[in-house]
Amino acid sequence: MRQYLKHDEWRIVEEGFNPEFHQASESIFSLGNGKMGQRANFEEIYGGKSLQGSYIAGVYYPDKTRVGWWKNGYPEYFAKVLNSPNWIGINIEIEGEQLDLFSCQTEHFERALDMKKGILTRTFTATFANGKKVKVETARFLSMTDPECGLIRYGITPLNFTGKIAFEPYLDGDVENEDANYDEKFWNILATDSSNKEAFLLAQTKKLDFRVAFAMNWEINTQNTHITSSHNQTWAGIRIEAQVSENETIQFDKFVGVTSSLNHQPDQLIKKAEEKALMARTAGFEKMLAAHTDRWSNIWLHSDIKIEGDIAAQQAIRFNIFQLNQTYTGDDERLNVGPKGFTGEKYGGTTYWDTEAYCIPFFLATAPPHVTRNLLIYRYKHLEKAIENAQKLGFTKGAALYPMVTINGEECHNEWEITFEEIHRNGAIAFAIFNYIRHTGDEKYLEEYGLEVLIAISRFWAQRATWSTEKQKYVILGVTGPNEYENNINNNWYTNKMAQWCLRYTSESLEKIKTSNPTRFSAILDKTNFDFEAEVAQWQEISAQMHFPFHAELNVFMQQDGFMDKEQKMAADLPAQERPINQNWSWDRILRSCFIKQADTLQGIYVFEEEYDTATIRRNFEFYEPRTVHESSLSPCVHAILAARIGNLNKAYEMYLRTSRLDLDDYNNEVHEGLHITSMAGTWMSIVEGFGGKRVTNGALRINPIIPNQWEAYAFRITFKGSDLEIKVSQKEVQIISHAKKTATLFVYDEKISVEPGAATSVQLKSEYNA
Repeated sequence: MRQYLKHDEWRIVEEGFNPEFHQASESIFSLGNGKMGQRANFEEIYGGKSLQGSYIAGVYYPDKTRVGWWKNGYPEYFAKVLNSPNWIGINIEIEGEQLDLFSCQTEHFERALDMKKGILTRTFTATFANGKKVKVETARFLSMTDPECGLIRYGITPLNFTGKIAFEPYLDGDVENEDANYDEKFWNILATDSSNKEAFLLAQTKKLDFRVAFAMNWEINTQNTHITSSHNQTWAGIRIEAQVSENETIQFDKFVGVTSSLNHQPDQLIKKAEEKALMARTAGFEKMLAAHTDRWSNIWLHSDIKIEGDIAAQQAIRFNIFQLNQTYTGDDERLNVGPKGFTGEKYGGTTYWDTEAYCIPFFLATAPPHVTRNLLIYRYKHLEKAIENAQKLGFTKGAALYPMVTINGEECHNEWEITFEEIHRNGAIAFAIFNYIRHTGDEKYLEEYGLEVLIAISRFWAQRATWSTEKQKYVILGVTGPNEYENNINNNWYTNKMAQWCLRYTSESLEKIKTSNPTRFSAILDKTNFDFEAEVAQWQEISAQMHFPFHAELNVFMQQDGFMDKEQKMAADLPAQERPINQNWSWDRILRSCFIKQADTLQGIYVFEEEYDTATIRRNFEFYEPRTVHESSLSPCVHAILAARIGNLNKAYEMYLRTSRLDLDDYNNEVHEGLHITSMAGTWMSIVEGFGGKRVTNGALRINPIIPNQWEAYAFRITFKGSDLEIKVSQKEVQIISHAKKTATLFVYDEKISVEPGAATSVQLKSEYNA
């Protein structure tokens, strides 16, 4: 764990520059706006270690798969999020000396991310070898109101001399991906040009022909300048030299337009990018920032969580909410939430089951319904590819296996235990459809899109299950559950549970639409070639006879068959120098151990909590949590929610801090690779569903709030079936404030309460409530 950031309610602050922390800070201080993102690389040249990262949403490269031993069914490629041409660069020269914080003496350094406004700032003084000293102040934001615009302000003040300062803003297409399988570069640069006022660069991805144009414009607060321009095959820049007096601040603004062939005709890209850059310059830095800040104000109005009495906890939850909202805005159904978002290359920046299991609950409660609907439509549009993926593995008759990793619907993950075995991802996608409908009341989605997906997934489960003569039950063999420290196991409890539920829910959904919309029902049966009587009967038989491992003596669900054959040790007994075990142990040793990477059986209990009483949840929690090493970012949040559910507030608070400050405090020593964006939604869940006790059962909203001793109060806002509610919890009471346009009804500690529009009501806090 690394703690070098200052605690602040609305800002992430790094005081003093330490090159050892720089790559971690490049991740933590990243910016995005849903269409593009940028790591917190310095604008000026930096001679130390750095992971340069500029990213364009939806633009990727199919990097040829690299494995030592090919297996039938492996994908041909891994979809890589592309490190795109560098648009932020500004070379700075002070009296002929290059500004480089790796070689200059630096004082009074502060890097700050203002999460309330969505702006990154930096201030420092730098002293050169010749004794000249300057003060530098920079600001950068990616416009949330016009997501094809990025703006930079760079101010320099000579502190002990009068002389010449040169700014050289540029666009650089000579970039590479750190994770390239064969060390190749992924871009062709088609055109560059520059004049004294503007420059552009047009880039093309190899293989797939995505095209992206970058255009820049600029302003400076002095007329005393000498301007030259230049460009080559991969670079375009402008050099602005200015004569500056001692203690005079020279302020330079860079305006960049970024357009892609996803949103514009290829032959119009340069023109459109130039128009964006000119528009931003014409509006000016302050006006563009004001509009951007207003947009963030509206986002925070609906998604903020306020915590009183615990600055570390407050900073952490806002950081997680901030990163989620700047990664995905829900305006484009072709996009999704990458595990690293716009902060790094690892995992390919593509879609995992994380979206459905963790991100959808966040967006359901904090954003307009179309945001979540677009995430579901993304999967619907990939249905044919999911059927093809299943066909490659031998499945037939329209069965679908959604990919573990994808960007266009095709599987692009090539670790056999994940690609072929971690099939529980299908269940998360099915459950997300159910979750969306129960939160929004949008039953039409089931008719229009959802049922087709459910049928294809259920067909997969029906073919994947096997009748065991010995057990006289249906079993699911050779799988990997959420706990990836167990491979090729039989009857993973969570996987079997998701399969059983999915078969039942699809059957119920078919009956519902058969009654509510017979015409659409017939159309779906025809389109899917569905034998209603035979297939539903088969699904009902499998779901009724599914095998679930259980330990009678311990009275707990078993993670899989044979789990108790392992030597049973506790994670607390592991020597500190051996953790994380995935960085210190052999894979063989991990697989033979009982240690659990993340919630697995407990993941299923979380999803289907309403089926279990408190005693059952407590027994399973107290068995599995001590064996869990939490080496997945997705683990602590589920444990926080269940710990709160059983009244273990100390454990819930411990897990909340771990999930919320995972990146800020770099728990797993890997934040330099990028942030854990999808698990950040789990941080929100740990408060709203954990401490807030928010649930939806039988179509009704329920909250059962508790509060950690470390907090004086907390508040969150959620939307449910069109009702906008604010929940405030103190050490004494729970207050419900309605921002809805109609009477809102919910259950608080099982008491039904109605709140009129604009009104508020309060109930006494029950500090040890367990349903």
